[in-house]
Amino acid sequence: MYIQKILVADDEPLMRTFLKEVLSRKKFSVFLAEDGKKAIALLEKESFDLIISDIKMPEKTGIDVLEFAKNIYPHLPVILMTAFGSVENAVEAMKKGAFNYLIKPFSPESIETLIQKAEEMLAVSAENRYLKEKNTSLIARSGQMKQLLADVEKIAKSSASVFISGESGTGKEVIAQALHNLSLRSKKSFIKVNCAAIPEALLESEFFGHEKGSFTGANLRKEGRFELADGGTLLLDEVTEIPIALQPKLLRAIQEEEFERVGGTQSLSVDIRFISTSNRDIKQAIASGLFREDLYYRLSVVPIHVPPLRERPEDIVALAHYFLDHFCKENHKPKKSLSPDAEQKLVRYSWPGNVRELANIIERTVVMDFSSLVTPSHLYLDLAPSPSCSFSGLSLAAMEKRLILETLQKEKHNRSKTAKILGISVRTLHNKLKEYALTSQGELFPAP
Repeated sequence: MYIQKILVADDEPLMRTFLKEVLSRKKFSVFLAEDGKKAIALLEKESFDLIISDIKMPEKTGIDVLEFAKNIYPHLPVILMTAFGSVENAVEAMKKGAFNYLIKPFSPESIETLIQKAEEMLAVSAENRYLKEKNTSLIARSGQMKQLLADVEKIAKSSASVFISGESGTGKEVIAQALHNLSLRSKKSFIKVNCAAIPEALLESEFFGHEKGSFTGANLRKEGRFELADGGTLLLDEVTEIPIALQPKLLRAIQEEEFERVGGTQSLSVDIRFISTSNRDIKQAIASGLFREDLYYRLSVVPIHVPPLRERPEDIVALAHYFLDHFCKENHKPKKSLSPDAEQKLVRYSWPGNVRELANIIERTVVMDFSSLVTPSHLYLDLAPSPSCSFSGLSLAAMEKRLILETLQKEKHNRSKTAKILGISVRTLHNKLKEYALTSQGELFPAP
């Protein structure tokens, strides 16, 4: 089952009771919140598979809950409930990422049908992401990427820990998937932990699991990602976002190949191959005291750097053709082709968001335009830097800092919006601002 834990937010006691009874009969684990503020507080402490929220609530609305949830868990389905007179609000919420909505009053069958559809959507989404990772890992026309993939084939057969660095969107997770697929552990689990997306208070439990009663809300024993990855591969995605206080325990578990669940006393032994990714300058993170040097060396027996898309223009057109075919099929659109001028426009663009941005641009083109031939006018490259914005002479770290601070200023210091535009988590943005404050004394940053 893709859905097990459900968060219900509604200020009406009768509706909360009704939904808890309906969902509990279907063996779902149900958490209740009396308003949007309490729902958001629960999301900061717990991870859920589905949210069902009333659209109008005191203090924080269902829209606030939706936006907060999507910022942390982009694939989390959110179902909004509304009275008949507020249908327009629900439709607007769907444009912001809500999965669906229900008009009160509704029957138990209605909510059960929507949950089933949400499960089907999650299953298809997971399959599409896997296929996308599996296929795009084979697209390499540039000498750099051909050499990288040749190295991946050599490295894959070993059990050595691999540290994959590179800018956001370059395909680090795709390389990690390829390492697992080509390894002797390919028939075992490939477990992923997005270290930037999980709230700090939950990260230790996510890694090591917990015993029943070890903390408030721990009603059952839970296996962590280390146990689930035993015999297979554990991907620590954005590993440099792990809080410094947790890093010694992680280092010990990796070195000794054993750990204890939170609240437990029994040592559990595991056999895991570790792959880590980061878009940070790791030397700067270590110098700033944000990441332990001994942990880095333990995780980077074999380092791999994935070059940005702008440094391998030979791959741009090949990837664009792949994404064009992929999204035409996914959206049930007739096959399209790229004109030579469109290909040149793609090659000339700097791609600050790398392969992820290219995929988004091509998907937008497929969805928005109906022409069978994609010309330059069909490419929505509206995020290109303006001519007045020059990064000439700046280091990569300085370019990143300038882009973050300018975006933050443009969004009036709204960190949620800034993080969304930059394609990073709010926690990643917070850590980067903290890093800049440590390395650039005298600069003032707005309070969170």
